[in-house]
Amino acid sequence: MSERMLVKRMLVQDELAFEEFFESHFSRLFRFALTRLDGDADAAEEVAQATLCTAVARLATYRGESALFTWLCTICRHEIGDEYRRRGRTSTSASLREESEECRAALESLAAAVEEGPEARLDQKEITRLVQVTLDNLPWTYASALEWKYIHGLPVKEIAGKLQLGQKAAESLLGRARAAFRDGFSTLTGVSWRMRPLREGSGGTETQ
Repeated sequence: MSERMLVKRMLVQDELAFEEFFESHFSRLFRFALTRLDGDADAAEEVAQATLCTAVARLATYRGESALFTWLCTICRHEIGDEYRRRGRTSTSASLREESEECRAALESLAAAVEEGPEARLDQKEITRLVQVTLDNLPWTYASALEWKYIHGLPVKEIAGKLQLGQKAAESLLGRARAAFRDGFSTLTGVSWRMRPLREGSGGTETQ
């Protein structure tokens, strides 16, 4: 179903459409907010819920000129700004993730784990931006596992603990996460990419 059709169904108060809307976007918005709120899960949950509620109230303004999730992220950024103001901080002083030096360095580290196809010659800054966009569109568990592995260099055993999974299950999840990242990144760039696995316990990358 197209996003415009989903919005039209919500505009006529279709309850199943509302359920689909919330189920499809809550976890992605939660992660989008979480990475910009210093990992505060409670605040991220509130922001994600507020974003969806605000979006429902403004559904009539959605024209389909951008992806629905992109539109939601615009609303979410305003909600995040409101959250910072409630904390007595501004979004500028808080340095939202994509604007901070730490973020750029971390994303460049993850981008380095992506092996470029011979036909692609993207600017490093653009690669970094696309990495962030791809992560924001992945399920929370996938995106978090990839960040723990490729940005923070955590061993699979520690990632498994964070996800409350067995080591084999965590390895399987990482495999699925890499495939989802590769597919999403390839869709954005129009070329084929693959991720280089990290050597266990290493903060760097190595080719398969």
